[in-house]
Amino acid sequence: MQREEVPWGILGTANIAASVGQAMAAAQGAELVAVASRDGERARSWGAARGLQRTYASYEALLEQDDIEAVYIPLPPSLHMEWTIKAAERGKHVLCEKPLAANSAEARAMVSACRANQVQLMDGVMWVHHRRTAMMKEDMDSGTLGPLRRVTAAFSFNWDEIPEDNIRVSKELGGGALGDLGYYCVRAILWAFDDLPVSVYASARFHRGVDFNLAGLLWFEGERMASFDCGFDTASRRWFEVAGIRRSLVCDDFVVPADPESSRYWIHGKGGDNLERRLRGPAQTVLMIERFSEIARSGELQESWPREALATMRVCDALLESARRRERIEVDQGQ
Repeated sequence: MQREEVPWGILGTANIAASVGQAMAAAQGAELVAVASRDGERARSWGAARGLQRTYASYEALLEQDDIEAVYIPLPPSLHMEWTIKAAERGKHVLCEKPLAANSAEARAMVSACRANQVQLMDGVMWVHHRRTAMMKEDMDSGTLGPLRRVTAAFSFNWDEIPEDNIRVSKELGGGALGDLGYYCVRAILWAFDDLPVSVYASARFHRGVDFNLAGLLWFEGERMASFDCGFDTASRRWFEVAGIRRSLVCDDFVVPADPESSRYWIHGKGGDNLERRLRGPAQTVLMIERFSEIARSGELQESWPREALATMRVCDALLESARRRERIEVDQGQ
């Protein structure tokens, strides 16, 4: 008999864990049953606020629980490989916060471990699960825009004062604007073109050894190009444009819709021939949890999710290398 709900555990109590935990409570087919922290009191406090009876003072203790089938890992990027592999070895399906890892070599190790242990791996890029995303893809695939030529994206926010203790600016913990913000833009570009770039070029400003802002150019086969910028020193922006030879598609809040229950985008044509599309539906985080839980419940693993995450990591690695070397870099096309 198939289980009604997949029991979930969370490794860590980072801020993002609160919203994902809330999504687990709202999602069909999922149940958050436990949380772990290296600080036992913090785990108890976090769990009590959410009605959890089971809290653990170590990540290992949670992973030892046979009834927990899936785990969400909101730890710093430098810890993603270690705990994803440990979770996979204990038979847990893994939803890992983005970026998938500190670099693509670590990401490959994570993918290999999950394959070897026959568990699902997915990175926590929530917007790709939104119904709007599928609707936009249908417009692109239908030929409405014509053959695609250009993708442009931006994701940024402004820190008036740099919080020196934040993981986003910690080299040791895997911080940086590209992994924190640009990862979304790179994913949007790969999603739109359904392809890897041949080469990339990036320019960045580094602070304490991490990229504080970064702008990138990506060259694809077939007369296609993309560009994006990300950073911690520019006004809040989270948009992309996909342009074909006839029309363009614009989404001004692709990372997180301004209204969780309603979203929009535009198709722009010649001479003001613009069409706004709107739709209502569940929050994207809930849809992500439901999709992942269905995979775990069915046991039918989907290879596309780790493949797309690894591709994103390979492109990000090339961009960061380009920014450090100040030269154009070819992108690893391997599987």
